[in-house]
Amino acid sequence: MIPVKSQTPPAAQPTSATSAAGAWSGRFSEPVSEQVKIYTASVNFDQRLAFADIDGSLAHARMLAHVGVLSATDLQGIERGLSQIREEIARGKFAWSIDLEDVHLNIEKRLTALVGDAGKRLHTGRSRNDQVATDIRLWLRGAIDHLLGQLRTLRGAFIDQAEKYADVVMPGFTHLQVAQPVTFGHHLMAYEAMFARDTERLRDARRRVNRMPLGAAALAGSGYPVNREYAAKLLGFEAICPNSLDAVSDRDFAIEFSAAATLIMVHLSRLSEELVLWSSPRFGFIQIADRFCTGSSIMPQKKNPDVPELVRGKTGRVVGHLMGLITLMKGQPLAYNKDNQEDKEPLFDTVDTLAATLSIVIDLIANGLTAVPERMRAAALEGYATATDLADYLVRRGLPFRDAHEAVARAVREAETRGVTLEALPLDVLQQFSPLIKKDVFGVLTLEGSVASRNHTGGTAPEQVKKAVKVARASLEG
Repeated sequence: MIPVKSQTPPAAQPTSATSAAGAWSGRFSEPVSEQVKIYTASVNFDQRLAFADIDGSLAHARMLAHVGVLSATDLQGIERGLSQIREEIARGKFAWSIDLEDVHLNIEKRLTALVGDAGKRLHTGRSRNDQVATDIRLWLRGAIDHLLGQLRTLRGAFIDQAEKYADVVMPGFTHLQVAQPVTFGHHLMAYEAMFARDTERLRDARRRVNRMPLGAAALAGSGYPVNREYAAKLLGFEAICPNSLDAVSDRDFAIEFSAAATLIMVHLSRLSEELVLWSSPRFGFIQIADRFCTGSSIMPQKKNPDVPELVRGKTGRVVGHLMGLITLMKGQPLAYNKDNQEDKEPLFDTVDTLAATLSIVIDLIANGLTAVPERMRAAALEGYATATDLADYLVRRGLPFRDAHEAVARAVREAETRGVTLEALPLDVLQQFSPLIKKDVFGVLTLEGSVASRNHTGGTAPEQVKKAVKVARASLEG
């Protein structure tokens, strides 16, 4: 397998060359206009595919030599030239030209300048159509591997915090109203479960990204005796794209990745919404470290949770890229169309946005989040969160659930009238709503008793949270 040295080479601004030596110049009677040249050029953004392009070209050249289409001398020249070009790009010394339109022609032109006719022979048996499709898959494969590493680290941060706060009681919400008591550790593990599924989706998408289009040429395959399996092995692809038309024209792998990335951002956005709420004075459940916040230009007291707010905002950006890619593909006939030049910027920005977001959220969760247990407990006591436990208590004593539900609803109304919690109601008052209530009911009405009773797989009991932490940590280490 040819190693990919870097996924994103240092960016440089393209310059204009003195003449436009396009790969098709012999067909036309006049040069491309400057306006069209600027409008159609992609080198200002697709140059980040440079190292993937070099790796793909090396594999293609070695395959051509393997099947006898390229001489050993030409292969040595190509390898030497591409090695020098890689170094020039890495050092920021490569002269990108907008006249050469894209990353592929820029590299090919430089290669020809370095090694002569051997550079001109490199493109034998391939087209820019299968070349760019291969480059994008190589680049995206590396990006996915990086993102998977970040997801693993994020899940580890949630696991550590869940273990730390396994016994801390807080209100669980439905409709943003206090519902039942849960533990903060259990709540945090809900996000770990989301990111675990995101990891599965991303790994699964990688399998379809990791199929090689090279050898499909422009659309019909190559007229040379290419060995696609040989090239695929060199590049570390799991399989080849089996149909040449499909190989060069579809970008469903990019759409699938973008969908998976969108779901990750949606989960990060839901988390961020809760961080914003929890850190507000009205909740006060958590404190976010100052380095993740900003102040106000006019109100000295403000501490704004800018990082989680911006995560919510950037989620819309990634969702928009997904919609853009889907729309890009929806009306294209087979095979390749210039429309597909527009796949790169949204794809690149999705990767950049997701990677940057994961990086800062990892730091926030691992090092910038502190729970305030007393505020969580006070909030859980405010909303009659143990009402369901009282209903269950009555059911266990033989009362049908609907009748128990009605009895407890009336008890809650009485507690509201008195301005007290359910457990603060005297026993004789509680017994007005059901004679089945005995003095042992007060053990049921505590927050700790409520969460402890949910002692089953997936439940909020501290014991179950600790088991879930152990299982999740083992899955990361496995």
